[in-house]
Amino acid sequence: MTPIRSTSGVWYREPWPWLLMAGPAAVVVAGVFTAVLAIRSDDGLVADDYYRRGLAINQTLRREGRARELQLAATASVSGTRIRIVLRGTAEPPEGLRLRLIHPTRAGRDQSVTLQHVAAGLYEGRFTPYPGEPRRLVIEDEHSNWRLTGSWNGRGNAVELGPTP
Repeated sequence: MTPIRSTSGVWYREPWPWLLMAGPAAVVVAGVFTAVLAIRSDDGLVADDYYRRGLAINQTLRREGRARELQLAATASVSGTRIRIVLRGTAEPPEGLRLRLIHPTRAGRDQSVTLQHVAAGLYEGRFTPYPGEPRRLVIEDEHSNWRLTGSWNGRGNAVELGPTP
């Protein structure tokens, strides 16, 4: 009887085991990459107090209605790290304003700036710029009686703000 000879070598020198292992290995690498990405980047989209925020919408609408009654409008101009607000309207100008620069998706990049009264209807403050990143600007008086909003693309230097229609 003649012995049977195998024409194949050891398993790790054959292409088929490696080809069969490539699919599961790629899935493991993609899973690790996805886990690292999920841990390192917080999307900030889910609020813990979503119900309370939903109930607060009436207060927001009331403040915007008050801004319309007072015929308030503002122009924001940005120069480097300085922001200037020119406030127009029939109301007595407040001593200070609060400005919030809200990032559309990342709450960690939101900023709150206290604007100081410089002259009649003119307010100034400083903020940390993120060039090219759009922001929603919200201006309120110190007692939160009214509010004005506007959108800034992060590049231009002038933005018109008013009550939401």
